[in-house]
Amino acid sequence: MSALAWLAVAVGASVGAPLRFVVERRLAGSWPRGTLVVNVVGSMLLGALLGWASTRAAESTSVPVALVGTGFCGALTTFGGYAAQVLDLAVGAGPDRPTAKALGYATASIAACVLVAAGGFLGVTSMLS
Repeated sequence: MSALAWLAVAVGASVGAPLRFVVERRLAGSWPRGTLVVNVVGSMLLGALLGWASTRAAESTSVPVALVGTGFCGALTTFGGYAAQVLDLAVGAGPDRPTAKALGYATASIAACVLVAAGGFLGVTSMLS
């Protein structure tokens, strides 16, 4: 990996991580909406980026993929945070059926992220071909 690609990852991450922090704080509640939002947006953006990259020569995509994909999307999205929030919902106390909440959140997150990543990829590749 080139020095420019390393720098691109660092720059992208320096924007993605604070943005995730802000979104998660602004959308905080009893259901982890902030993490769902950043994961869905990041998945769609990454799918679109990979769709774009698939239509270009590999050597021309390494820095943009490093900047937006690995750096920004990598820092914006969070599987660890998602997993911790599923567990938090599953062990939550009270009569609000935490197991159903946890399963609903886990299912919604996975389905939404896979669907928007595929949509982003297919949308961009169809526009560019």
